[in-house]
Amino acid sequence: MDAVRVALLRDVLAGTSLLDATHHFAGTLRSRVVPRGGELLLVGTAEYEPWHLAAHLVDEAAWSGTPELAPTLVRHRVPPAGSGAPHLSVGLERLDAVRRDGTLLVVAPHVPDGRLLERVHGARRAGATVLALSAEEDGSGGELGALAHEALTVPRDSAPSLDVVQHLVSAAAGEAGPPLDRSPRRLRERLARLTEHFTVPPPAHW
Repeated sequence: MDAVRVALLRDVLAGTSLLDATHHFAGTLRSRVVPRGGELLLVGTAEYEPWHLAAHLVDEAAWSGTPELAPTLVRHRVPPAGSGAPHLSVGLERLDAVRRDGTLLVVAPHVPDGRLLERVHGARRAGATVLALSAEEDGSGGELGALAHEALTVPRDSAPSLDVVQHLVSAAAGEAGPPLDRSPRRLRERLARLTEHFTVPPPAHW
């Protein structure tokens, strides 16, 4: 989803509790990651890896000048040693080594299994900040929401979907800092980067 579609979606959702919630969640994400300078770990469920959110956060980190927003994608299944790129070969054991200044963002379109919940609980006990984006039948957040310091839950099969909400969160996270420099030169630079991004094929590893 490009910046124009995100803007249109925001117009449709203007004044709704969901749009307010995504901005609040994105602001929390940025406020926990950027000042601390700690690592942002991103993990999904065994059935779902949040590739697109990882890619969009990398883009927002570059565009907003906040490299701390670029996450490390933690995977449930990693390629055999030597067969995959190092940055795509980070397994769940990484959650066991999370530091106190770290932030863990969990995306769960499905109910997480016990193995993941146990590691999330361990990360929280170690002092990491836990954030959760999830979809639940009743919108309650379930056990994952109870473990998180901040949770944003979308009712399953709702509109917009959790995938769309991820776009809103990543876009807002890149904007949630001090007011952007709106000078003509700054705007031209941002537009040039956006044009390059949307006209060049994505890297093979995403």
